[in-house]
Amino acid sequence: MAEEKLIIEVEPLKEAKDGRPSTGPVYRSLFAKNGFPQPIHGLDSCWDIFRMAVEKYPNNRMLGRREEVDGKSGKYIWMTYKEVHDIVIKIGNSIRSLGIEQGAPCGIFGANCSEWIMSMEACNAHGLYCVPLYDTLGAGAVEFIICHAEIEIVFVEEKKIAELLKTFPNAAKYLNTIVSFGKVAPQQKEEVDKCGVAIYSWDEFLSLGKDKHFDLPVKKKSDICTIMYTSGTTGDPKGVMISNNSIVALIAGVKCLLASVDEALNDKDVYLSYLPLAHIFDRVIEECFIIHGASIGFWRGDVKLLVEDLAELKPTIFCAVPRVLERIHTGLQQKIAGGGFLKSTLFNFAYAYKLRNLKKGRKHREAASLFDKVVFSKVKQGLGGNVRLILSGAAPLASHVEEFLRVVSCAHVLQGYGLTESCAGTFVSLPDRMDMLGTVGPPVPNVDVCLESVPEMGYDALSSTPRGEVCIRGDTLFSGYFKREDLTQEVLVDGWFHTGDVGEWQSNGSLKIIDRKKNIFKLSQGEYVAVENLENIYGLVSVIDSIWIYGNSFESFLIAVVNPNKQAIEQWAAENGISGDFNSLCENPKVKEFISGELSKVGKEKKLKGFEFVKALHLDPEPFDMERDLITPTYKKKRPQLLKYYQNVIDAMYKSAK
Repeated sequence: MAEEKLIIEVEPLKEAKDGRPSTGPVYRSLFAKNGFPQPIHGLDSCWDIFRMAVEKYPNNRMLGRREEVDGKSGKYIWMTYKEVHDIVIKIGNSIRSLGIEQGAPCGIFGANCSEWIMSMEACNAHGLYCVPLYDTLGAGAVEFIICHAEIEIVFVEEKKIAELLKTFPNAAKYLNTIVSFGKVAPQQKEEVDKCGVAIYSWDEFLSLGKDKHFDLPVKKKSDICTIMYTSGTTGDPKGVMISNNSIVALIAGVKCLLASVDEALNDKDVYLSYLPLAHIFDRVIEECFIIHGASIGFWRGDVKLLVEDLAELKPTIFCAVPRVLERIHTGLQQKIAGGGFLKSTLFNFAYAYKLRNLKKGRKHREAASLFDKVVFSKVKQGLGGNVRLILSGAAPLASHVEEFLRVVSCAHVLQGYGLTESCAGTFVSLPDRMDMLGTVGPPVPNVDVCLESVPEMGYDALSSTPRGEVCIRGDTLFSGYFKREDLTQEVLVDGWFHTGDVGEWQSNGSLKIIDRKKNIFKLSQGEYVAVENLENIYGLVSVIDSIWIYGNSFESFLIAVVNPNKQAIEQWAAENGISGDFNSLCENPKVKEFISGELSKVGKEKKLKGFEFVKALHLDPEPFDMERDLITPTYKKKRPQLLKYYQNVIDAMYKSAK
């Protein structure tokens, strides 16, 4: 059977010219061979998405949260589309009664909840720029965003008010109204009053515009609807301006894609909202659910309770970041290992049988229907029992985790790729295609894509295996960085957005992300090291959770800081007669030697060059975290901060390894 290529060429390749590197052909999705799908007539803005859903599905369940009964969490209680709409109109009237007009920025700060969505929809209704303030960015960044975007009004989760007040007095230069999603404590009111800022509880604010009525302004496709500040691995956060058109075009593309693979969304779909709404990934997914009149249930805000929320809500679509899917994978592996010989033998047999059939091209529903019922149904029940699509995004998902979930979850497992600047979904793998394992699939049918050669890293977009920087063109692209035209011009050239990620086309038309353009340095002997690629390879070692590799042009070899896997190391230590708690094991030279050996083993398997092997290790029992500012909220490593934090450790490693 000839391999079907899922992309079509729309423009030819370009040779290198006038100092500009060569670019490969421009491709788009096969599903867009007759042009990109057009949004529904009259759908021009994010407000139209909600307005049309309210007209079509007024009594459908829209937003749900767990009911608290005697301190225990009960069933989900729901608000309908019509009920949500009525509150949104009230919020809009209250905002306008303060004299805030179309085009003004409005901050939203807090974990996902119904009030978050209602505040966002009020912004959409009145053409305000919705500016999410990140939960995880810390006070410095929250203050930076309020001042940079000149935010006058912020909606805030009750328990985040204290965090918001840390931005005073500087933020009070711009901020004049705070609205709590719940109540306001008297001492907080006092503190805010001192700075000349008004603060309202949710109910107080709703009654503010009670007798007033403001007409909704006309909103154009080109109007900005949200400014999302991305955490960035270097420098201050950048405000990514996203227009109505970007989101509307994205939804049309996603709709076309899902319909083309028989997985269209409908009003019976249910989504668990737990990934931060401050990120584009969750924001656009929720917009996709809203346009179909589907239901969104909110988690309780605690990762340890996520599985219980899943069981109660029974979602049909589960979106996750790799961190969450890796946790699920580890949890299931432990259960299987502890299930006794017979159970694990049966599981391993069923797994191998189903995997073999999937690799032969059988659909997941037909690959092992008996084993799905007998063996894998427990996994399905663990996700609530109704999940038909698992979508992973925001960072690369390890292939062994993806393969495992494809076999055991009884659902399609799709990996997507996109950036805030491309309005999230730009590539996504397709259901029932085992040949896309480890890739992000072909482009979504709303963008054109090409690769641009990166000669200094040896990536050639015109070679038989085309590799180069991923460049994107289309309506989903952002409108620029807020107040940073200089940065916008660096990445937007002739309508093409340069992602900074290096991709490799596969023969079936899917794309594999293999490197990051910026994360490259030279060792003292002149060898270039693409550190991201090495971290992905060493990341295959099962006894570690995370690895940061460092080198510089004054040294001839690489060193690394590793977060070992607690369970694996404790188990190995017990088997090898080494005692001590996890912290002392991380100091133990024998443990270091063991991990070092495991890293070398995978390095040899993957035929790494001599200078790509790690010569010295430091084991940190504490995982890289946001509290120490070592990773971004999407778990990307902040290399300058890691270097600063571990500087003494690095100096010591270089000294002792020589």
